[in-house]
Parts: sequence; structure tokens; C-alpha cells
Amino acid sequence: MQSPASLNARAALVSLLLLALLLGIWHIATLSRAPVPTPQAAPALTPEQIEYAKLMGKDPGAGAGGSSAAAPPKSGFPTLAQMGEVIARHASQPFYDNGPNDKGIALQLAYSLGRVGLGYLCAALVAIPLGFVIGMSPLLYRALDPFIQLLKPISPLAWMPLALYTIKDSSVSGVFVIFICSLWPMLINTAFGVASVRREWLNVARTLEVKPLRKAFEVVLPAAAPTILTGMRISMGIAWLVIVAAEMLVGGTGIGYFVWNEWNNLSLPNVIFAILVIGVVGMALDLMFARLQKAVTYVD
Repeated sequence: MQSPASLNARAALVSLLLLALLLGIWHIATLSRAPVPTPQAAPALTPEQIEYAKLMGKDPGAGAGGSSAAAPPKSGFPTLAQMGEVIARHASQPFYDNGPNDKGIALQLAYSLGRVGLGYLCAALVAIPLGFVIGMSPLLYRALDPFIQLLKPISPLAWMPLALYTIKDSSVSGVFVIFICSLWPMLINTAFGVASVRREWLNVARTLEVKPLRKAFEVVLPAAAPTILTGMRISMGIAWLVIVAAEMLVGGTGIGYFVWNEWNNLSLPNVIFAILVIGVVGMALDLMFARLQKAVTYVD
């Protein structure tokens, strides 16, 4: 039987081989691109010809007679070298701010993480206490279950028009959407975890006449903590997915707006770079909650 350390080492090696294979396929696929033709130099125009071309609404520097020469075609899918240049450029100036539509990637991430953190915190403050109450009361569990099952499947982005109409602020509307999408997994998992606490533990607390508040914090909460953390982990993953789509809709700032803005600018390398950043940040958030979940999980 393999030891955990040996298994982890072999898994890391396989991951590196897969990464090398993907990069190799990327490199080979982008080598087949046709070279960009070099446009021929246009003959010089006289001042009268330049003035006449401007009056006709043409670009006087485009070509002979004021007719627009064919612009060099944009490059297709970026090569690994081009992606390396893009990553180095963004990494060298992550905090620059040149106006509303030109901000560093770190600032865009800060806006997105701020919205996610605020909406997620509000959802936790509502979902975890309410989940405790629902889980400890079979009557409330059954009474509220139809409402939860009705609202849970609704796409968070479906709430965006209503939020924009009532709140009238795009940034706050994004926070509200994160709140809605983070609420249900935490609420359901908290209620399930509390309701699934072993009866014998509750019977012992009842026998010892433990007060309800102390029983909730010292008996129910430790037993339900792994399930609660699972709901929080799921909620964070959904929140990070939704904020990108929400920022594409409302615009302004954030990593989602950055992706949409760069697509409108036809800058495919920047779009791919932003996709990679979104994946790395999402993985880091998931690993953080995985460690918290492992820390509160008891192994018999």
C-alpha cells in the first residue's frame, strides 16, 4: 500500500506532465499561424491632398489617394511567448490606475473580492443562525422547506434586473446577487448539519441539564461544523462564479468587467490572462475553505 506522501508526489508528477502536454499542444497549434503580411509603404501626399482627404472623411495617412489601405490582420490565438509577455506586463504594474477603463489587474481583483466578501459575509450572518433555528425545530424545517425549494433553483443573475430597479446602484446590486447565491447552500447545510447531530449527545446534554445556549455552542456547533463548512465552501465557489457574470452585466470595475472590456477591445491574450487569474483565485479560495473544513472534521 502506498504512503500518502508517495501518492501525493506521484500525483504532482502526473499533473506536471499533463501541464507540459497542454502547453506543448498550445505551442504546436499556434505555430501554424500564417505570418502577418507587411503593408507596402504608401506614397507621400501633398498638403492639398491631405486636406481634401480629411474633408471627404478619409484617413489621409491610410494610403494613396486617401483610400484606406488594408490594415494588418490581428493575430489569432496567442502564442506562449505572447502570453508570457502579457503576464509579465500585468505582473509588473498590478496596481496602476489610468481611469475608469484602464486599471491594474490587482485593483480589478480587489473590487471583485470586496463585493464577494461583503455579500458572502451578509449571507453567512443570515444563513447560519437561521439554519441553526430551522435545524433544531422540526416544525420550522417542514414549514420553511417549500419556500427554500422554490427560491433555491432561481439563477442569481435573474435577480439582477430587480436589484437594479430597486437599489439603483450597480455595485450594491452585485453585492445583493452574491448574497442571494451564497445564502442557500449555507442555510441548507447548516440546517441539515444541526438536524443530524447524534441523538445520544443531545440526550447526555439534556440529562446534565445543559442550558440551550451552551448546548448550541458546545454540543451542536462542534458536531455540525464540518457540514456547515461544506455549505460555506460551496457558497464561496458559487459566489466567485456569479460575480464574474454579474460584473459583465453591470460593468464599471471588477475582473468580470475586465474580461468583457478586453473582449470588446479584441484583446484575446488579456482575456485568456484574466481567465487564468479567475481560476487561480477560485482555487485559492477553495483550498482555504478545504483547510478550514479539515480542521473542524473529527476522525473516529
